[in-house]
Amino acid sequence: MRNLLSLFLGLVSINFSLAQSTSSTYSSLGIGEFNTSGLTQNQAMGGMGVSYGSSFSVNNVNPAISIKNYAYSFQAAFNYNSVDAATAAGSDRIDGGGLSYVAMSFPIIPRQWAMGLGLNQVTGVDYNLSVESPVVNSPLTSINNIQGRGGLSEVYLQTGFTVAKNLSLGLHASYLFGSTIRTNQLELLNEEGNDVGISSEYYERMTFSDLTFKGGLYYMAKIGDRKLLNIGAIYHLFGDINGKEFAKMAELGQSAIPNSPGDVLRDDVSGSIFIPQRLGYGVTYEKIDKFVIGLEMQHQDFSQFRGFRGGENSLTNSFKASLGGQYVPNPYSIESLFQRITFRSGVEYERLPYFLSGTEITDIGINFGASIPVYSMSLFNLAFKVGSRGTVENGLIRENYFKVSLGISINDNSWFYKKVFE
Repeated sequence: MRNLLSLFLGLVSINFSLAQSTSSTYSSLGIGEFNTSGLTQNQAMGGMGVSYGSSFSVNNVNPAISIKNYAYSFQAAFNYNSVDAATAAGSDRIDGGGLSYVAMSFPIIPRQWAMGLGLNQVTGVDYNLSVESPVVNSPLTSINNIQGRGGLSEVYLQTGFTVAKNLSLGLHASYLFGSTIRTNQLELLNEEGNDVGISSEYYERMTFSDLTFKGGLYYMAKIGDRKLLNIGAIYHLFGDINGKEFAKMAELGQSAIPNSPGDVLRDDVSGSIFIPQRLGYGVTYEKIDKFVIGLEMQHQDFSQFRGFRGGENSLTNSFKASLGGQYVPNPYSIESLFQRITFRSGVEYERLPYFLSGTEITDIGINFGASIPVYSMSLFNLAFKVGSRGTVENGLIRENYFKVSLGISINDNSWFYKKVFE
């Protein structure tokens, strides 16, 4: 356990900024695209985690389910995203990836009280747009290159504890931090395609740091021989997130350089954004050591979102539904590794909080994956997702994407046993 804790602290220290969980034009709105799909094993089931978790996996979606971890568990994963973005006029590809999260969970009193901590990405901003348009009453053409990157991450501490038979509660406390950097580069071209005048650049950096809290509830009802009905709910309290804003206008390539010529519009001005609360709930049917199937939903009303300088009228209420499950042929098989693999699949539907040109933006994805035993109780986790969001109608963008998450789950319960000396 000491070695794994050192590994966790090392990952935190060298990866203070996590890799982007998204590459999407729509992340230019609000504070970016939210990650609501949990860790790798959750992603493979369509983002399910509010009402189900296993003994050998960390659950950072619903902290109340962490009481199921009777062994120490450490998880980490890397992700890769590939997005084909298309408009009515053309298409382009965006991709990227890196460290996705690190997390651990360990029981204080097995099946009664557990603790966990981790580093995770909450929102992601990653877009690159080029807009070419004629200048009114002029032979000139303007080219706007608009870019954004960053997002919010969290370092969290969570606990789950039993309050009555088959009923547990949980609390997840996060230190939210991060920054978003957005630039808008403007060039003017004449009819021959040559630059006219001085090209300009607008640079904006917003940094955030604050605390947020999430509460969870989990109830396990026995409905037959080795059959369970699991019910879960979460409520994530965001509210006002404090931050600072820096903005500068300068010649192309100069705005992000300290002390370079240019006009500083806002010099680390303090303020806040308001992120609405999230409610999630779900139910799963489980046959122990065989299969699980469940349905979960999450709501977040982004019409209440307030940006650093006021409201954002392009945002609306978001809704997400996840239908998924898992199956393991025979977890106790000695001869066959295949029989011990846990197979997962799910469907994820989301009405995104973006309302543009009178059009709701939706996202639907198909998920699948597996957990493969590698040593003792440890696992190699995989999750894949193919999906599509948006539309090319009304001048909007359709994004067809492919996501991969590859992770490990190191589990160990030997540290509970007292050594015996003869």
